[in-house]
Amino acid sequence: MNILDLLSQQFQHAFTKIGIKGDPVIKPAKQSKFGDFQANGIMAIAKRQQQNPVPLAKQVVAVLDLDEVSDKIEVAGPGFINIHLKSTWLAQQLQQMAKDNKLGIRAVEAQTIVVDYSSPNLAKEMHVGHLRSTIIGDAVVRILEFVGHKVIRQNHVGDWGTQFGMLLALMQSLTDTEYDLQLSDLESFYQQAKQKFDNDAEFANQARQMVVKLQSGDPQCLKLWRQFIDISLSHCQAVYDELNVSLTASDIRPESFYNSDLAQTVKDLARYLTVSDGAKCVFLPEFVGKDGQMLPLIVQKSDGGYLYATTDLAAIRYRVQQLKAQRILYFVDARQSLHLAQVFAVSRKAGFVDDNCSLEHHPFGTMLDKQGKPFKTRSGGTVKLIDLLTEAKQRALAVVQAKNPDLSPEVAQNIAKVVGIAAIKYADLAKNRTQDYQFDWQSMLALDGNTAPYLQYAYARTQSILRKAKAEGHRNHIATASIVITQPQERALVLQLLQFSGLVLQVAEQAYPHYLCDYLYHVAKLLMQFYEGCPILKPEVALEIQQSRLLLCELTAKVLATGLSLLGIGYLEKM
Repeated sequence: MNILDLLSQQFQHAFTKIGIKGDPVIKPAKQSKFGDFQANGIMAIAKRQQQNPVPLAKQVVAVLDLDEVSDKIEVAGPGFINIHLKSTWLAQQLQQMAKDNKLGIRAVEAQTIVVDYSSPNLAKEMHVGHLRSTIIGDAVVRILEFVGHKVIRQNHVGDWGTQFGMLLALMQSLTDTEYDLQLSDLESFYQQAKQKFDNDAEFANQARQMVVKLQSGDPQCLKLWRQFIDISLSHCQAVYDELNVSLTASDIRPESFYNSDLAQTVKDLARYLTVSDGAKCVFLPEFVGKDGQMLPLIVQKSDGGYLYATTDLAAIRYRVQQLKAQRILYFVDARQSLHLAQVFAVSRKAGFVDDNCSLEHHPFGTMLDKQGKPFKTRSGGTVKLIDLLTEAKQRALAVVQAKNPDLSPEVAQNIAKVVGIAAIKYADLAKNRTQDYQFDWQSMLALDGNTAPYLQYAYARTQSILRKAKAEGHRNHIATASIVITQPQERALVLQLLQFSGLVLQVAEQAYPHYLCDYLYHVAKLLMQFYEGCPILKPEVALEIQQSRLLLCELTAKVLATGLSLLGIGYLEKM
């Protein structure tokens, strides 16, 4: 049990004893003079019960059973309760954490969780707009698996629809050699097809015919389509490999996967359908426009074609009925909030999903340039994701070579790859996903502040200390060492490390990776303060203290490495 859980449990017992209900709201104290943790929910409870919060807080303290873990509990200010924990108890908890492969993560009641993320449109190459869904979704997937859930990744790629008609028509006009060469750059190929579609009436007609053939299962058309999809997916996989994202080919459930179920999906919605301008729609009273009229969810167009909503409804039913999902998470742009809210509501209305399954849209904002505008190339075009990653490695290489010009080219290139990719991912993950954020090369590659290079350097520092200890014969007894807290820097680091399990469980529940980023940043800062204020390998340091500090250093390294891995971010033994 993590510290916050333990304290919350004891406060709830105290509340029961004196007959009050509410949340104690326990948080780490902002300043050490206020103790280690602070309960500040008493004021809200007292206000609700029309009582004075200070006497009520004193009643709670009088019945709290924390003698084994705390040195002092005091009421302060308008009703805060400050909790000062025993250093010996903290040391014991950290000792247990050091022996646990899961670093104190308690066993959770495992759920089957489906996570929908990345989901690029295969008509084009992945661009910067796909970055946030891909890396935020992947971080949450890793965390959910780490705490014990069964996670099923679903990469709902766009591989169907009218835009593929024009692509297939262009492929049909080329020889095998020609389109193999041209499809090496999907973006250019798409632009070429779009230009012909807009300016060549005969080509546009051929493209529309290709759509009909594709949807009717024409063998030749399907052959061309599969060739295009395979090439496009290879482009996606190259990006995933560079990003160290855990998606594989087996996780792909494209739009076309649900094509055979779309007619049945519409049929099963029959009693809720209204025909509007020839289209079949579902109107629900909870979705109303500015004009006061109900907003439709269109599931079949007047020409008989299906839409994204139809596929999304079929996908939900598949995930619930076939995959047995108990929780479905969607990492999709915030601009799709209304669409997904309607899809979720219609799914429940139609009985595709019951109340035992949680449908969750976890939206994210937009990546902006330094001027606060959508991220574009200098010419105003969309930035390919693979080009952004290449530039990240090049910029990181310049930083690495400037910092350590004596590195061999091979070593420098490897460090630059790990640091560059990490810098891009961490800069995004460290922001609250619901907000837009500005992309800034200089800040994300900085060796100080809340950046990936700073955390990577902190981890590398621990490895340097442990290598030196091993070389001097000091590391042999770490396994049997005991944690001894003698200095405030040690105590602060121990307190931070002990909050790891609770923090990871919080991210698994709420899907905000920036909480983990903030936590790791504070671990790294406290490690540096510990390193400066608590000598480890100096001759005057007593053996017991030395071994304790080496163990603390080793456990800090494990927390940093585990946390970075959960974010999908690499780290280095040397920097």
